[in-house]
Amino acid sequence: MNLLLFIITIVISFTVVRVGAIAFELTGLDWSLSKFQALSCFTGTGFTTKESELIVGNPQRRQIASVLMVLGNVGIVTLIATFANSLNPTIVFPKLNMPFLDLIIPSVISPFVNLLVIILVLYYSYRFYIKSKYAKKFTDYLRRLMVKKEIINPVSFEDLLVSTGGLGISSVDITSNNPALNKSIRKLDFMHKDLAILAILRSGEILTNPSYDTKLLVGDKLICYGKLDNLKKEFGVAPVTQAGKNA
Repeated sequence: MNLLLFIITIVISFTVVRVGAIAFELTGLDWSLSKFQALSCFTGTGFTTKESELIVGNPQRRQIASVLMVLGNVGIVTLIATFANSLNPTIVFPKLNMPFLDLIIPSVISPFVNLLVIILVLYYSYRFYIKSKYAKKFTDYLRRLMVKKEIINPVSFEDLLVSTGGLGISSVDITSNNPALNKSIRKLDFMHKDLAILAILRSGEILTNPSYDTKLLVGDKLICYGKLDNLKKEFGVAPVTQAGKNA
């Protein structure tokens, strides 16, 4: 029973960290940084001063971090307790009324069998969530679910650099309700609006200097240069301050 509870807690812990990383990403953090921050909050380790400012300076990120910290404390305590009990030979098979188990797995070696099972669970959980080809599909599913259920309000516009005169480089996410969706760059007529699309991040690939006939699709992330006020008007998003905070 303790071994089963340990396995369930491990799977839930990996899932919670992945959900936390997706939540941080939806608030505007880079994916690699989001994964690190989610793991840091859940385990309570590796949270530097500089990186903590990215969290505490944003109300939505603070809320995500708080939930991860609470769940992390509960999860770690549960893991420690169930791990210790799983290696106790006197309670490996409590009250199962299955005496034949002692013939198959003697109680003397059962803790080592449980330890082997724990190692395998940790290894394959890591492989699934980090290394497997299914990790991206699972992450994409969780991301779509969180956006659909409006669990997190995604940041659709983030200022990356603001220079004098109101000019800057900004990233824009093309969502299903974005007025630029399915329109070509030519139709948007950016040249007459003092705007330019420098690159498009699409399905993990970067399209640099896209042609005027390129249509904007759901999920595209545009790297644009021009007057920030014009960019906000063009893509129908609310004005934001530097670093993507709501004005």
